[in-house]
Amino acid sequence: MTRTIFITLFSLLSCFGAMSVTAGEPVKKTIEALYKEKVDLKGQQVQLKGKVVKVNNQIMNRNFIHIQDGTGENKTGDLTITSQDTAQVGDEITVVGTVAVDHDFGGGYMYPLLLEKAKISKVTK
Repeated sequence: MTRTIFITLFSLLSCFGAMSVTAGEPVKKTIEALYKEKVDLKGQQVQLKGKVVKVNNQIMNRNFIHIQDGTGENKTGDLTITSQDTAQVGDEITVVGTVAVDHDFGGGYMYPLLLEKAKISKVTK
């Protein structure tokens, strides 16, 4: 009886493990979904696409890039990304970075959601 229970539990756990995302694969999200799920995604790699609407290069040894993808409203429609890469306003880009929540850089620069250490690639049409 105990052996049957153990095998059943092991089988169930194996199935759930096979369904999870591996550490090497970023989760694909929209900006709106990222805001809604930010607590659960904190510290995870995320991939998204969007249009660059603002760029501030070389602030605190990183580039701050704002993107929008048409989802979300007001403050949940714009995402700030930090990266060593950069882009130009108007570029369509794909980014992969780590989700940070309630990040405080000091001096009044508080970000409720930030995608850090992002790798940026231009979307080719």
